[in-house]
Amino acid sequence: MNPVIKFFRTKIYTAVFLLSLLLAIGVIGFKVMSNYSWVDSIYMTVITITTVGFGEVQPLDDNAKIFTIFLILASVIILGYAITVITEYILSKNDLEEIKQKEMQKKIDSLKNHIIICGFGRNGKQAARKLTAYNKPFVIIEKDKEVIEKHEEDELPFIFGNANEDDTLIEAGVDRASTLISALPNDADNLFVVLSARQINKSMNIISRASQETSYKKLKLAGANNVILPDRIGGDHMASLVVVPDLVEFIDNLGIVGERNINIEEVVVEKLYNTGEVKTIKDLDLRRKTGCTVIGFKNGKGEYLVNPEADTKLISGSKIIVLGRHEQIQRLNSLYDIK
Repeated sequence: MNPVIKFFRTKIYTAVFLLSLLLAIGVIGFKVMSNYSWVDSIYMTVITITTVGFGEVQPLDDNAKIFTIFLILASVIILGYAITVITEYILSKNDLEEIKQKEMQKKIDSLKNHIIICGFGRNGKQAARKLTAYNKPFVIIEKDKEVIEKHEEDELPFIFGNANEDDTLIEAGVDRASTLISALPNDADNLFVVLSARQINKSMNIISRASQETSYKKLKLAGANNVILPDRIGGDHMASLVVVPDLVEFIDNLGIVGERNINIEEVVVEKLYNTGEVKTIKDLDLRRKTGCTVIGFKNGKGEYLVNPEADTKLISGSKIIVLGRHEQIQRLNSLYDIK
């Protein structure tokens, strides 16, 4: 929470406490001094604090009058304080919203090669959790103000706007982004976002969700590199639990599917060694150094090789996929300064 808002809320709580204390003192004072009933004591306290000018329930003696004078003076001070605090809080909150938006936009403007998530529904939230686990910078575009306010405490980089509009995409830095994930619930909206993003940034990687299988080819033609059909994936996953349940359970337990305990890592070869002199998987000896096992290889042309041989040459522009326990992956990242 913003420290300024927290400060004002503390002052509001103080004002409420003082008002409650003043009310309690007034009620008990009139009850003891004038022997009023509880109802009459509350009535006298309220009309005294609010200074509405109604008459007394019954004539007051000198002690009760002195008590009433101090009660009026205290109420003027405390009510004035409470009104001032509430007014300042309302005004400052509006100003802080503008300040926060400017600070957030400044932060977004400084990002490069980041990821843009369009829509913060179920799929958008899952994408954000995974990117957070991998420490990948991202920006969320969401048109529902209530959704943004609901996640205000999470301090996620939100942009309030419609992802269908070019201005909103540019505000999110689509021209500098490496990837865009269009996770809107409507296929037509996703299609429009993909078209707009591809026109602005020809080289970025675009991933879109689709509800209908008929939308798959359209999104591909519009410029999406990958199109995900969540319903199809869910059905395949459930069927796989029947056909090969142990295998699916093992895959589900890998960190690539989870949130925090990452068990699979994709590493660019240039981060592992100087590619001026080509080395092989055996030469790197990652198994002995980190405990991780190389389970995949991707060459510069984008071709994958599962379970590559030890003599596979790790040429410039290629990548390897390694598997290991969480602590082994951490050891790999620390040893080669992989972020």
